[in-house]
Amino acid sequence: MRILLVEDDRRVAAALSAALTRRGYEVEHAATVAAALSAAPCDLVLLDLTLPDGDGTDLCRELRRRSSQLGIIAVTARGEERDRVLGLRLGADDYVVKPFSMVELQARIEAVLRRAAHAAPERNLIEVGPVRIDVAARTVRVDGREVALTRKEFDVLLSLARQPGVAVPRDRILLDAWGTTWADRHTVEVHVGSLRGKLGDPRLVETVRGVGYRLRGE
Repeated sequence: MRILLVEDDRRVAAALSAALTRRGYEVEHAATVAAALSAAPCDLVLLDLTLPDGDGTDLCRELRRRSSQLGIIAVTARGEERDRVLGLRLGADDYVVKPFSMVELQARIEAVLRRAAHAAPERNLIEVGPVRIDVAARTVRVDGREVALTRKEFDVLLSLARQPGVAVPRDRILLDAWGTTWADRHTVEVHVGSLRGKLGDPRLVETVRGVGYRLRGE
């Protein structure tokens, strides 16, 4: 899960980046509007509205114009009601006023990412190697053989299948399957172990040490 942190105060940016990285996010820092506009694609933007080369509200408007699915949270000292309303009207999904706790920010990030995931169009059929997933029917077949999965096992598999061949972090799996990253990560390991057994080939779901898991393609 990739976050773009747009913050001109480097001490604040360093502290936030470290805290978010510890929680399993990949963080890119941009200190200016120009740097933010040229940054690589991300899943969510944490946006300070006071920047040295422009107004963060204009940046928010431009980011939303570029993508309707991008999660945007304004993180700013501007706490007046008119500022909050303006930020939300320009396309921010949420608005956090400094100072704030990491617990609050984490909860808001998860809520925005959940909304974005539910709003994104989902392919009805996903095929990865011998695995065929019917998302609407919530059924799974491996080499034509139907596999009976529990609800959470299906959600874990779907989280991996959405990015075939890519290492999916444990926190991303937790967010997709449980709606939070606060759950015990051992829960993911248990469900992956059960999923491997039911798929019939443990090699289909690979462990990526220090990161998470990957659903193997062809």
